[in-house]
Amino acid sequence: MERENWTSKLGFILAASGSAIGLGNIWRFPYLTGTNGGAAFLFIYLACIIFIGYPVLIAEMSLGKKTAKNPIGAFKQLAPDTPWWLVGALGVLAGFVILSFYSVVAGWGMAYTVKAIGGFSPDADFAAMFGNHISGVGGPLFWHAAFMFLTIAVIGAGVVKGIQKVVKILMPILFFIIIIMIVRALTLDGAMAGLSFYLKPDFSNIKLQTFIDAISQSFFTLSLGLGTMITYGSYLSKNDSISDSAGYVVIFDTAIAFLAGFAIFPAVFALGFDPAAGPGLTFITLPAVFAEMPLGGLFSFLFFILLTIAALTSSISMLEVVVAYLVDEHHWNRKKASYLFGFLIFLFGIPPLLGYSSLSEIRFLGMDILDTYDWFSNSLFLPIGGLLTSVFVAHIWGAKNAVNEANDNSDILKVGQIFVFLLKYIVPLAISIIIILNIVSSF
Repeated sequence: MERENWTSKLGFILAASGSAIGLGNIWRFPYLTGTNGGAAFLFIYLACIIFIGYPVLIAEMSLGKKTAKNPIGAFKQLAPDTPWWLVGALGVLAGFVILSFYSVVAGWGMAYTVKAIGGFSPDADFAAMFGNHISGVGGPLFWHAAFMFLTIAVIGAGVVKGIQKVVKILMPILFFIIIIMIVRALTLDGAMAGLSFYLKPDFSNIKLQTFIDAISQSFFTLSLGLGTMITYGSYLSKNDSISDSAGYVVIFDTAIAFLAGFAIFPAVFALGFDPAAGPGLTFITLPAVFAEMPLGGLFSFLFFILLTIAALTSSISMLEVVVAYLVDEHHWNRKKASYLFGFLIFLFGIPPLLGYSSLSEIRFLGMDILDTYDWFSNSLFLPIGGLLTSVFVAHIWGAKNAVNEANDNSDILKVGQIFVFLLKYIVPLAISIIIILNIVSSF
């Protein structure tokens, strides 16, 4: 079976940007910014994106384009008869694990989209509402299944008719909704306090955890370390440019996260809520904010539609990593691979879903099951994958080869010695420190 390619540069950029733009932008970035003091975190996060995220993104895309293979196949081709293929296997495993709990959270977003249709009452106990939802079984299970079905259907349709077609529709909708949300938030009385928190840095708020969160978020949001960008890069034609495309992906991804802050923090401050509400910012604080706003029902509905779209454009990329491996290496039929492993991922997501009800007593380092999945994925799998990929590209495949591949057919951006220096020394050092700190801080 002939391997598919993106039919246009725009199709690839939108697909890769869609992979990067997900819950990490709409759910994770705002609450990390809120709990880490606002603008101070934003500055550190931007530095991590530029000096760590962008080089690793180029490295992963270059591996994919050079080999036209899935993550395992890419490492096998460039380092045959060595254990380096295990780095690709770690990426496939990471995609499997992350999607299993990612779908659970995305299912919450879908459920809240329906709840928002009737509007939220200002008198409601939003913490109890959220607690009642996630501690249920039937409802969360239904929405988890619904979200996984959408993901499976897109991947089963193929690279062009599935992924590329869907992201070309969803990405403009996502951007349009977030602009509407920003306009509404900025026109609320008291919104300027939220802008000050978001844009005026207070570096006294910086702590060690701020750096850990910033680097972890740069990997999570750009879909690094799990083989997604190797897989998407493998569908590029030899006439496409890596460095240009990677630059656009970083700009689009960072812009959406940045814009999400403009949509959320002015509204949170205008209505007197706490920006440091943590993960509950999305499902507890924001519904309370919308309930106090004029036309709050409409804007809460739009927000959770936004959340679901962002989650879907990322989830399809995670399933694609697993499916591409089965199609490339074991010559499986794409639909068969999509539905079978999509179902297995759905099953693997049931324990974290039940971690708030019948399995709530199961703990690891004090964390519930969903947080445990998240900890292994974002504290270990992704950074270790990014670390080993940067070492492989810089020292095994060769930084010169990576530069040549990245700059091939480049019209705007070209990488050079700064990229080589970052990938050889700064990226491995920074990621190694974060891995160690993540482990130490958890015990």
